[in-house]
Formats: sequence, structure tokens, C-alpha cells
Amino acid sequence: MDALTISVFAVFFGLVFLGVPIAYSLVLGSVIPMLIYVPGFNMIAVVQKLFVGVDLFSFMAIPLFIFCGSLLEKSGVSRRLCTFVTSLVGWMHGGVAIVTFVSCMFFGAISGSATATVLGIGSVMVPIMLEQGYEEKFTLACIAIGGILGSIIPPSIPMVVYGMNAGADIGAIFMGGVVPGVILTAFFSLYAYFYGRKHVQNRIKFVLKDVLREFASAIWGLMMPLIILGGIYGGFFTPTEAAAIASVYGIFVGFVIYRELNMKKFYACLKESVVSSAMIMFIIAAASAYGYVMTRQQVPTKLAELIMSVSSGYASFMLMVIVLLLVMGCFMETCASILVVTPMLLPIVKALNIDLVQFGVIMVVTLAIGFVTPPMGLNLFVSARLTNTSVNTVINKHLMILILIALLTTLLITFVPGIILWLPNMLK
Repeated sequence: MDALTISVFAVFFGLVFLGVPIAYSLVLGSVIPMLIYVPGFNMIAVVQKLFVGVDLFSFMAIPLFIFCGSLLEKSGVSRRLCTFVTSLVGWMHGGVAIVTFVSCMFFGAISGSATATVLGIGSVMVPIMLEQGYEEKFTLACIAIGGILGSIIPPSIPMVVYGMNAGADIGAIFMGGVVPGVILTAFFSLYAYFYGRKHVQNRIKFVLKDVLREFASAIWGLMMPLIILGGIYGGFFTPTEAAAIASVYGIFVGFVIYRELNMKKFYACLKESVVSSAMIMFIIAAASAYGYVMTRQQVPTKLAELIMSVSSGYASFMLMVIVLLLVMGCFMETCASILVVTPMLLPIVKALNIDLVQFGVIMVVTLAIGFVTPPMGLNLFVSARLTNTSVNTVINKHLMILILIALLTTLLITFVPGIILWLPNMLK
């Protein structure tokens, strides 16, 4: 590699380690090396890439899904989902913890965001778990790791970003994330079962009448994934149109059905959506400029040649990718990681004939683990805030075991591709 290429990486990662926001690190990582090593470099090219990078209709799905998730959270949907799941599986050993994981899975099918899932489900389930006798460390570890299901279960904002960046079918990627998400939920729940069997005396009983009543109350929230995924795969609308329809549905449920949404909460939803969307879109714009510089220096091609020279095939390549993504997840936001890594790895993925849907789901699942790995793990800080404790309380042996379960699941879906591709292929 020449000095310019090295400096593109050195400046970016140096700024990230210094704590500079990702978007600024990407912009400066693309501009500074070019100004130093390319005399007369025209800055207009970078500015143009900032705008071109976000000038895609499909990216409208991101703010709309964020808005939809916020609407349903403030409409009481998360509380009703938790109550329904509690009536359904709360009687089992570790039942309340299992409720937390299953509720995260359902809420992930509404919000598309890991952090929103932690807040939406954690605010309801953490007090209940503590009241039922679960220790605080176990409780916070569960809600922190459960939040990653929000990025894996469709609709998923990182999946939208990957699909646009890789030119892959977003609907197929959505469906590819369903089975891995369910498997993760099952494995997490299994750990909760053994924990509850040993440490907690269950005080919840199964009553069919209660299950039916709570199901009727939560049905409007449970219909949301069916509307989104059914509409996309039924050919009725695109993912972006699905996000718009889901937002209208969320307004209807909040104002008309549950009547817990008022103008003050509605304004708060709009504000949260604008702030979150602006942050994500700024990262996308900055990554586009950074990608322009990397492409100009033929970094993807050089990297592909390097990896192909040391990689003997699919298994070794995917193991290298997983390690790379786990490290990046510790220091970078998920969408930023996808935008930086995808253009570099795509030539190799195509050369090895790896399915783009399969690769995208593996990438999202692996990077989702970054939400619970320090120092960047956002879910750790959000979970700690739920009980006003320190992050050190969240990082404990239970979290380590749950992270190990997530890693083993990642390896499972990597080396058994049919787990990801079965549902998309069947629905075709």
C-alpha cells in the first residue's frame, strides 16, 4: 500500500480511538490524506459525494421505521406485548426473563432498532424482573443482549443500509433475518430457563383466559410485522412504502385504538425520529465520501487481492470477516461499519459466489453483538440507565455467557447457510 492509502485508514481509526464522532472521523479521514498527498485536490468531489450518498429514495425507509417504532412505543404497544407474552410463557422456570427475550423479538419486528428495543421493553420488564427476585446483574444483562434482536428481526435499519450499499434485495434480507433471530431468542431463553430453575421461585401461573384476553389487547401491535413483511413479500409495496404504511398504521393505533397517543407524545416521536435519522444519514453521507476516496485509491481491489492470497476458501474468509466485524463493532456504530466494510468485501464475496442475502444477515448479526461489547456498546449504557447504575454492573458473567451464545449462533448460521436462505427461498 502507498502512503495515501495507509493514511486514509490511519487518520480515520486514529480519530475513532480519540473519541471523535464517527461521521466526522469519516469525513476527515477522506479529506486530510487527499489534501496532503494530492496537490490541487478539488474538495467539490467530496462535497458532492456527501449529498449523492443520501440522495436515494430507499433511504426514506430509515426515518419512517424509526418514527413507526417510536409511535408504537409511546402508544403502549410495548407494555401490551410484555403483558401478553407474560401470560403465555411467564409460568415457566425463568419465565419473566424468557418474556423479556420474546418481547424483544416482537418489539424488534416493530422498531427495527436495538436501542429502541432496550428502552421500550426494558422500561417495562426490568422493574418486573427485579420484583420477581431476579438479581440486577442478570436482569440488565438480559435486556442489553435482548436488544440486539431489534437489529436482527425485520424490519431492521442496518439491513436497509446493507441492502442499499450492496445492491441486494432488502425484502429477502429481511426474511433471511427471521430464523436466526428466532434461534437466538430460543438460545437466550434456554439460558434463562436454567438460571430461573436454580435461582428464582416462579410466582406466575398459566391461565388460558388471561392469555386470550391479553392477546386480544396486543393484537394491534402483533399485526405490524404481518403488514410490513406480508406487504413486501406479497408484492403490494416496497420496503420504503411499507415503512410509510406502518407509520400511518402506528398513528391510527395510537390515536384511535389505544388512545394513549396525544399531540405532546406525537411531537416527541417526531423529534426523536428527526434526531436519530439525522445522525444515521450524516454517517451514511460521510461514509459515501470515505468510500469515494477508497475507491479512487483502489482499496477494495487491493484488499480483495490480499485476502484472496491468504484465504483458502469460504470458511477461512468468513472467519476473518467475523473477527474483523467483532473488532469493528467494539469501536464503531453498526451502520457506519456496514458502510465502510461492505464496499471493501463485496468483490471477494462475489468472487467466492457467496449469496448477498446470506452475507448481509451474517454481517448484521455479527455487528449487532457490538451493541453489548465495550467500549462502544450502546446497549450497555442504555441498560445501566434503566436502574441508574454503572455500566460495570451490566458487564458481568451472565452477559459474557449470553455473548458467547450469540457468537456460537453466528458461527452456526455462517456454516449452515440454509438457516438464513430457507425462508427467502421458500417465499420466492
